[in-house]
Amino acid sequence: MNKSKRTDRDSLVKKAAYLRLMAIKLAEDMKSGTFKSLYKGQGIEFSGVRDYIRGDDVRSIDWNVTARMNKPFVKVFEEDRELQIFLIVDTSLSMQLECQNVTKYDVLSETAALITIAAELNNCSIGAVFFDGEINFSCKPAMGKEQIMLLLSHLDNLPSSNTVGSVLGSAINGAGKLLKKRSLVFVLSDFRTSDWEKPLISLAQRHDVVALRIKNKYDSELPVIGTVPFVDVESKTSMILPSFSEKFKREWKSQNENNQKKWQSVCVKHGIIPVVMNTTDSPLKVLTSFFSGARGR
Repeated sequence: MNKSKRTDRDSLVKKAAYLRLMAIKLAEDMKSGTFKSLYKGQGIEFSGVRDYIRGDDVRSIDWNVTARMNKPFVKVFEEDRELQIFLIVDTSLSMQLECQNVTKYDVLSETAALITIAAELNNCSIGAVFFDGEINFSCKPAMGKEQIMLLLSHLDNLPSSNTVGSVLGSAINGAGKLLKKRSLVFVLSDFRTSDWEKPLISLAQRHDVVALRIKNKYDSELPVIGTVPFVDVESKTSMILPSFSEKFKREWKSQNENNQKKWQSVCVKHGIIPVVMNTTDSPLKVLTSFFSGARGR
């Protein structure tokens, strides 16, 4: 399991035109289906007054303006429907291990790029925080091509630090501090860390949160290569694992399944939408399925 490197061939910036074509369908799905139930607007805002028309609700009459103008006026309100999107992107070492010639981060970055471009197509503001063992980059939601290219560039360029561990909990807390109004937040990670539950639950109390868990074949089955030393890239813990042992293979699979069930239970219990994506899945299909109404698997 070797660490993968980003190449020009894989560059999201160079693939932007191709990704934009794919994101058109995704942008359309954002406007319908699950989009409406996920995001109900920021509320009703006062926008002005107009002349009273017969049949208007008398409760909407602006009595102060009516008294000044000596004829009836009613208040006019508009619903704030602007969608604000935020990405919490995991770039930690466990995301960069290659399995079947692809890494979790390869699939995650394309997924994040599609969301980013779809946000641009829908004139939505979008921001992000990138993390591994530390916070590497964060920006408040904004609109415009400069913001889109900035995010695509950071999705392309993995941090050089690659510090040990994952500060997922800190990244979630940081996102909560950056977001001043209700947003649609995507947490893109393999969740192979701890101390993320409370921050995620807290974030979901004020925002619509989608927890997208990326996994690969090794999460349920390791290759049979004998008794070999393994090193956890996140904690640097080393151990000898008997990959040929049937008991070990069952325990490895069971532990990963239990972790995923626990994660999904936390999400469902607290109104967080769980979405599971395999590295063999098409990011576009998973996202369009989600936005058209299929909430996870």
